[in-house]
Amino acid sequence: MKRQNILIIMVDQLNGTFFPDGPAEWLHAPNLKALAARSVRFANTYTASPLCAPGRASFMSGQLPSRTKVYDNAAEFTSAIPTYAHHLRRAGYWTCLSGKMHFVGPDQMHGFEERLTTDIYPADFGWTPDYRNPGERIDWWYHNMGSVTGAGVAEISNQMEYDDEVAYNACAKLYDLARGKDARPWCLTVSFTHPHDPYVARRKYWDLYEDCEHLLPDVGAIPYEQHDPHSQRIFDANDWRSFDITEENIRRSRRAYFANISYLDDKVGEMMQILEDTGQEAAVVFVSDHGDMLGERGLWFKMSFFEGSSRVPLMIAAPGLEPQRIDTPVSTIDVAPTLCDLANVSMQEVTPWLDGQSLLPLANGHSRSAPVAMEYAAEASYAPMVSLRSGKWKYNRCALDPDQLFDLEADPHELTNLADDPAHADTLHSLRAESESRWDLADFDTQVRQSQACRHVVYEALRNGEYYPWDYQPLQKASERYMRNHMDLNDLEESQRFPRGD
Repeated sequence: MKRQNILIIMVDQLNGTFFPDGPAEWLHAPNLKALAARSVRFANTYTASPLCAPGRASFMSGQLPSRTKVYDNAAEFTSAIPTYAHHLRRAGYWTCLSGKMHFVGPDQMHGFEERLTTDIYPADFGWTPDYRNPGERIDWWYHNMGSVTGAGVAEISNQMEYDDEVAYNACAKLYDLARGKDARPWCLTVSFTHPHDPYVARRKYWDLYEDCEHLLPDVGAIPYEQHDPHSQRIFDANDWRSFDITEENIRRSRRAYFANISYLDDKVGEMMQILEDTGQEAAVVFVSDHGDMLGERGLWFKMSFFEGSSRVPLMIAAPGLEPQRIDTPVSTIDVAPTLCDLANVSMQEVTPWLDGQSLLPLANGHSRSAPVAMEYAAEASYAPMVSLRSGKWKYNRCALDPDQLFDLEADPHELTNLADDPAHADTLHSLRAESESRWDLADFDTQVRQSQACRHVVYEALRNGEYYPWDYQPLQKASERYMRNHMDLNDLEESQRFPRGD
């Protein structure tokens, strides 16, 4: 059986509440809407962890951070953990990454045969949090609210430069794949950093949202004293006291964020057009690593189990999958086994250690009742936090904080904590028992602290004396490109053309 090609498009910090069934109607995203029309759309998809590196390691491996040990944005993703790139490559796929995956550690490939760009963030241990110093704020890498107060128009930025490069290389590779030099099926992962803050956008996309009716959040800022303890920790980590956030700041930030969804939409459209023009068939997966609170409740960025931060879009278009909306809660850790299922690739050897499961049975009409699990043990936390989404319920637990229980059907903005409501005692008891059977929070805390302490020692040691960076250094074999004297010009021109001449 011929295995299908796979194109994975990953974006960064895209709030899934704006994708209730594909992109919201008011978003200027024609290419994503076209993709949604032919996709299975998982309306209630959650990240494994609402932060880049842990969320992405879990996405690639099908395992939660407590298994991968990628607890934060400076925790090593070890080479011994198989990813979907390993599984597919082992089965004969050509695997490639263009863009971000926030790998930390000396292994910058994790199963990819080729990388087309470097990463946008550092690969070393410099961003390691420290539970030994609760409340410590690391100014040179923690988020602050300058992303909000500085929102507006820019024709180029660090992130635009990166994503332009990611798209250029991905499009060039799609054209190259059409030439048919390699008979293997391919899996190309294209991973952008937008719409991640800072909230700046090119004028052409900014202007699309001049009259947008969604520039203020549904739930406005809540006084600091009325927030739950973890949300207060997020405010402190973001240095909120140093900034005066105005309504205009909020409007401009959200406008730039929406504009960058349209920016990404153009990138998606370029890739879809190349596939169509070159006659290549591929399953297409569109997903984000985590969301962005985007001013809801006064919170920004991620690091929270609230819907804006933890819920992400997930759309899968593939032959044999009937386009539909599925409301059953699922997770980004389900993507790796789903990809292997789509490619008819066995994960049998590692199945006992997988936290995710294939989504194809669900897409084909089977039911699923297992709750979705999330974990968080990074900046703005002083102890690990865990969450379960089960049916309409979300239950959050942390050794430092009161339990949280939300009915997402009746209370989609999670404004009413039902954990102390006697009417819901049975639900609380059931979910707490499920959580306690899954997680020993004291042991989890010990593992995180050990990891952090060891990484601080290693980082300080490696920064003394000559420093050898782990960052991926993309190589171009210039002597194998275009025309060189070891090539036959006639053969070259014909082989590089698609379609071939008569």
